[in-house]
Amino acid sequence: GVEVGPQPQGVARADVLDKMRKIVKHGLDFVQLFNEGKEFPTCTIEVYKIMEKVDYPRNKNGEIIAIIHPKLQDQDWQPLKNGDPLFLTLDGEVIPYQGNCTVYPTFINEAAYYEKKQAFVKTEKIKLTAKHLRLSVS
Repeated sequence: GVEVGPQPQGVARADVLDKMRKIVKHGLDFVQLFNEGKEFPTCTIEVYKIMEKVDYPRNKNGEIIAIIHPKLQDQDWQPLKNGDPLFLTLDGEVIPYQGNCTVYPTFINEAAYYEKKQAFVKTEKIKLTAKHLRLSVS
């Protein structure tokens, strides 16, 4: 599967659809080239690995008591460091991020995840190496 979000539920955005078409085309081109015998060298790419899902701050009744801080809104995949603003209470108090490493939040304040008790997902940036690849003919 390919997910090329974010976009609101029920909305068809031309820019997101164009990105989806391009990534599917690249995937199909890869399959064709591989089937034709093209060899692909070793390569390294940066990816984001999910660490944990983070819920909104809640009171003892399970009600949300803070919202995503404006400085974090729309900052998917951007570094979040210890002390950076994370949430804003309804009283105007800033709740900072408290962590021992820089993380890269994603799915920030996505409407589809409210019911799943998810304010955002913390990810870490890692490098993956794909080994040399070629068609093996028996």
